[in-house]
Amino acid sequence: MALHLIIGNKNYSSWSLRPWLALKVAKLAFDETVISLEAKDFKARVTALSGAGRVPVLLDGDVRIWESLAILEYLAEKFPAAGLWPRDVSARAHARAIASEMHAGFLPLRRHLPMNVARPVKSRALDDGAAGDVARIDAIWSECCAKFGGPFLFGPFGAADAMYAPVVWRFHTYAVGVSAAARDYMHAVMNLPAWTEWRAAARGETWVLPHDEVDWPNVPRE
Repeated sequence: MALHLIIGNKNYSSWSLRPWLALKVAKLAFDETVISLEAKDFKARVTALSGAGRVPVLLDGDVRIWESLAILEYLAEKFPAAGLWPRDVSARAHARAIASEMHAGFLPLRRHLPMNVARPVKSRALDDGAAGDVARIDAIWSECCAKFGGPFLFGPFGAADAMYAPVVWRFHTYAVGVSAAARDYMHAVMNLPAWTEWRAAARGETWVLPHDEVDWPNVPRE
């Protein structure tokens, strides 16, 4: 039975992007179902699958996994050849630490710069909280790429990169200034074929979520 990933709008759902991108880059076959975050039956449908009522949810036969980081851990265990975590113990510990930091933190950045794939690139002034988050993420990316050789955080694309992929979108969409090393890392992620596939699907969606449109009531589109 094929893996089945339940996700939200590709334009807005940063949490959904993470396992989807990991599955695609690892070339793991899966089916997907997109449920709009604003759908009247969204909560009921997703709660029936996970109990938490949030996306993403991965179905694997009778196994149900929710939360993006938990899904990545499950995939890494089930498909070790995919190399979602580094083989080296110390590198793997580092990767898990920064992935957990992403999962649990950076709330000012998330709130100030919501993921919006279809928005044209246009800068937005950062508040103090978002600016602090940008500086920390830039430092994480720069340190990892220098220490582990790039082009991704730990060499080849892995779970840590999947966790930070929505931030790459945010930095790109809002023209956030970052270091040369961080910019090179962003280019590597954005050059993935799976990235192009997600972008095309996101920009083809017609759903609009006002709370994720920082230019509201204007809804600029590429």
